Amino acid sequence: MSKYFKQALKGIMASPSRTLLTTLGIMIGIGTVILVLSTGEGFKSYINSQIDAFGSNTVIVQTSVPSATKARAGGESKDPNNSAVNAVPITTLKEKDIKDIKTLSNVKNAYGATLGQQVVTYESVSKNVFIFGADSSRFDIDKGVISNGRGYSNEEDKSLSQVAILGHDISVDLFGENDPIGKIVRVGNYNFEVIGVYDRRGSFGFSNDDEQVFIPLSTLQKKILGIDYLLYSVVELEDNKKADATSLDIGDLLRHNHSITDPVRDDFKVQTQAESLSTFDSILQAVTLLLIAIACISLVVGGVGVMNIMYVVVTERIAEVGLKKALGARNRDILYEFLIEAVMLTVLGGVLGIIGGAFFSFIVSKIAQSLGFAWKLIIPLWGIILSVSISMIIGVVFGVFPARNAARLNPIEALNKE
Repeated sequence: MSKYFKQALKGIMASPSRTLLTTLGIMIGIGTVILVLSTGEGFKSYINSQIDAFGSNTVIVQTSVPSATKARAGGESKDPNNSAVNAVPITTLKEKDIKDIKTLSNVKNAYGATLGQQVVTYESVSKNVFIFGADSSRFDIDKGVISNGRGYSNEEDKSLSQVAILGHDISVDLFGENDPIGKIVRVGNYNFEVIGVYDRRGSFGFSNDDEQVFIPLSTLQKKILGIDYLLYSVVELEDNKKADATSLDIGDLLRHNHSITDPVRDDFKVQTQAESLSTFDSILQAVTLLLIAIACISLVVGGVGVMNIMYVVVTERIAEVGLKKALGARNRDILYEFLIEAVMLTVLGGVLGIIGGAFFSFIVSKIAQSLGFAWKLIIPLWGIILSVSISMIIGVVFGVFPARNAARLNPIEALNKE
C-alpha cells in the first residue's frame, strides 16, 4: 500500500501550483465549516456567561401580553414576552408578587426590576441611556462585579436614595480615566451620587449593561417613572433540580394574585435557565446547519474541481499507465494509485481549510474580546474529525470515476498515445 502513497505523493508534488488551486474549493468549504462551528461555540460560551450573570440556578419571571389579547390584536410584537416592546403595557407584576414568591419552599431569594430611559449628564457630557432599577437583593443574586465602589443597600432603596452605579462604558464616556466615585451626575431632573462602577459585563438581548445606569428600584419607580409595577423578576432557587416544579408553583401563585383562572390569559411568563438555553440552542443549531449547508456547496464545487483535474492527470499520464500495465500492473493497482492521489488532494485541502478556519476563528474571538464580550476560542474536536472525514469522502466520491477510467485503459492503446 505504501507504494501507492509514494506514487500519489509524487503526482501531487509534480505541480504544486495546480495542487493548491485544485484544493482551493475544499479549503474554502472546510474552512467555512470550522469557522461556523467555532463561532457557534464561542457565541454559546458568551450566552452562557451572560446567563451565569443572573446565576445558574435562577428562574426569570417576565411580563407578557396574554394570548387572548394577542389574538384580538391580530398578532404580536417581535418580542411578545417583553412588555417594554409591546403596544399593550402589562402593569400587574408588583412588589407583593416578589414577596410572595420568596415564601415558596424552593426559593432562596428574588428581586424585582424595571427599566426606563433618561438623559444622564456630567458637566458638558450627556448620554441618553437606559436606567435599570432593581431592589438590593439583586446584589446577592447577580454575579456582576462592581470593580470600583459599592452597591446600594436595602435602606437606600426604601428611602428613595439618589445613588447610582455606572456601567463600564458610560463611566468612561462621562469621566474618562477619572475616578467617578462621589461625583454627582444628572439623571433626568435629579442629581445622583455615583457610588459604584461595574466591571465590563457586555450586552445581552436588547440591552448592553455597560451602557446602563443602575439605581434603586423605588427611586426609579416613584421619582423618575411614576409607576408601581415591575418589568421582570429574577428568582434564585435552593435546588436547581426542582426548577420546573418551582416554575409551576410560581405560575400558580401569580395566577392567584392576578385573579387569573385561564392560563391563556396569563400576563406573565416563567422561564428556567434550562428553557432559555434550550431555546437559544435550537436557534443556534438551525443557523449553524444553514451556514454549513451553504459551505457544502463550496465543497461540492471543490469536489467537481478535483474530479476534473484528475481526469486531466489521467490524460497526461496515459502512456505511464500503459507502460505499468504492460509490465504487469493490475487494474486495481492503477485504480488505487489515482484514487489515493484524489483522496490526498482533498485531505490536503481539508487540513489547510482547518488551519485557515482556526486562524479566522482566532481573529473573530480576539475582535469579540476586544469589544468586551466574554468569548472563548473553541474549535470542537468533533468538527475537525468531521472535516477530515468529509474531505476523504469527497476524494473517494469525486476521484473514483477518473481512477476507474485510468484502470480500464487498454495498455496497447495507452502506449500508442505516447
